[in-house]
Amino acid sequence: MRKIERQQKIIELIRQQRIPNQEAMIQLLAEEGIKATQATVSRDIRQIRAIKEMNPDGSQYYVLLHEDPVDPAIKITETIGEIVLNVNNVHFINIIKTTPRDANVLAALIDENGLDGVVGTLAGYDTVVLFSPDDETALKVKDYFIEYMSN
Repeated sequence: MRKIERQQKIIELIRQQRIPNQEAMIQLLAEEGIKATQATVSRDIRQIRAIKEMNPDGSQYYVLLHEDPVDPAIKITETIGEIVLNVNNVHFINIIKTTPRDANVLAALIDENGLDGVVGTLAGYDTVVLFSPDDETALKVKDYFIEYMSN
């Protein structure tokens, strides 16, 4: 099977059901008669821009980042309110503390849609580092996050 056809099937599966991990994705593909390795599925997920979102019970599942019908600016501010716990500024860098396993969601939203004053992101488990072009711009980014954080 060609890469594009496999990726289309992965997109279809993500749209149809909540898939928690790559192993489950590989199994679902196998049920469709598509053989794929973990490395291939990992690469496909990255290329189709699928990320994991969290259910209220803490379990995760894949969603397609680019399919969110909500205005990107609104989605970013809502996400800040839902998952951002703290913001610290050090010169041209902001260190954003998120709820566990959510840093990549925030970084992906910012990378995909852009955020004024942010030239790059780096995400871990519960921390996102935002890089700005200068100290003054970084302080404006910090103020933006503080404005939309839940108190």
